Amino acid sequence: MPAESRPPFPPFTRETAIQKVRAAEDGWNSRDPEKVALAYTVDSHWRNRAEFVDGREEIVAFLTRKWRRELDYRLIKELWAYDGNRIAVRFAYECHDDSGNWFRSYGNENWEFDANGLMAHRYACINDLPIKESERMFHWPPGRRPDDHPDLSDLGL
Repeated sequence: MPAESRPPFPPFTRETAIQKVRAAEDGWNSRDPEKVALAYTVDSHWRNRAEFVDGREEIVAFLTRKWRRELDYRLIKELWAYDGNRIAVRFAYECHDDSGNWFRSYGNENWEFDANGLMAHRYACINDLPIKESERMFHWPPGRRPDDHPDLSDLGL
């Protein structure tokens, strides 16, 4: 196995694509920018909303800013499609700002991986919906989503 790699490797099967999606979700729910950045190639290219991010250093800076603003962040990702070295996901996350305003953000991401299982490209389209704290659906302690927590489809999202 190459020194810098993240199994499972492409080409993906349904099972390995689901594993990859859950690993990405778990990483982002850690809210550890340095750890998350290691899942991407050193020259990874992102489009996140209207922002373009290139390389791990920029990924770390982007995620650091993101999680300073998006407090009590909880994310669920769900496999949408896969083919070869590409995976498409839909996702939703909930968070609040420093004024206590809650949001649920929805979107889709298209991912492309290199042969070592590192993500080389990430294109994210995201929409934000203000919600009341009482409308939250993602209730688990910081970190990994519990295995028995409903998926997006189960929640009707």
